[in-house]
Amino acid sequence: MMNSMTTETTVAIAVPLEVEFVERIRAVDPSVTVLYEPDLLPPERFPADHAGDPDFKRTPEQEERYWDMLGKADVLYGFPNENPAGLARIARENPRLQWIHAMAAGAGGAVKASGLDAETLNKFKVTTSAGVHALPLAEFAAMGILNGFKRTAELAQDQAAKSWPELRIPTRLVNGSSLVVTGLGEIGLETARIARALGMKVSGTKRSVEPIDGIEEVADNSGLAGLLASADAVVNTLPGTPYTERLFNREVFAAMKPGTVFVNVGRGTVVDEDALLEALENGQVAYACLDVFAVEPLPQDSLLWNHPRVMVSPHTSALSAAENRLIAERFCSNLRTFLGGGELPHLVDTVHFY
Repeated sequence: MMNSMTTETTVAIAVPLEVEFVERIRAVDPSVTVLYEPDLLPPERFPADHAGDPDFKRTPEQEERYWDMLGKADVLYGFPNENPAGLARIARENPRLQWIHAMAAGAGGAVKASGLDAETLNKFKVTTSAGVHALPLAEFAAMGILNGFKRTAELAQDQAAKSWPELRIPTRLVNGSSLVVTGLGEIGLETARIARALGMKVSGTKRSVEPIDGIEEVADNSGLAGLLASADAVVNTLPGTPYTERLFNREVFAAMKPGTVFVNVGRGTVVDEDALLEALENGQVAYACLDVFAVEPLPQDSLLWNHPRVMVSPHTSALSAAENRLIAERFCSNLRTFLGGGELPHLVDTVHFY
């Protein structure tokens, strides 16, 4: 149904959120009723801990109240219990549900994991928080590039060994070097902006090939190997979809020039980790800065943990103290669009799930 400014709209807060941001949502429009019961939500262990403390348990009475609250909503802020099973349950139990806003930038995986059929998924919209994390991810990517070019892994090893090498080893200049960004979306473009500020020439990939200001060359995935031939650094921002599964395979790593710095802030499934380890051993990749992995948490027996030229980050590079505020601001903007009957941005594609 179309919304108008006179229609009552009920929003339920399904995940932990500070009261000040709940009040911002309430203030969007007088027609909005916000259901928020903090005692039903697990406490956050750290900023933007949307799943909350895993030891938190509702009493049977609280559990009933939680689902009753969500069942009255037209709009949900977060997936119930921040998991696919919660999404599946509310989709079945709440026929009035029109829109859910996901906390994640890449919520397609959770929507797919809910197992909901296309008919059910078409009854409501799911928007993501894509773009909210662009700046922290881009800054992390810039750190990864600088780490690789400035040999920080080797410096740390020398420092730990109290070694002062007789032969002075030069570092590489970032200025004037070439970067390839796979996935020129919001994260990719923010990464490109920072890279250009450091003096890099940036090319990249996009599903729909079109000229982009400040980007030297744009190709699709079929043209990736050609871009890599002259790249000094590569940053992956691509989501995990059937089309990106193990995109970075042996052939793609072989297309890189020796000494490439590789950063992954997209999804771990985009990289064949065995092929990456081979590329690190044969010198195609000089250094890898990885925030995401094919299996998370990264298994204890993974060779990436102890590799001397790999930085392992536990999928936290997007996290900043400002995240809850930024997501709430995004939601408020979307809510105004929703109330006015406009087209919501960052919708999950329920065919390709990204």
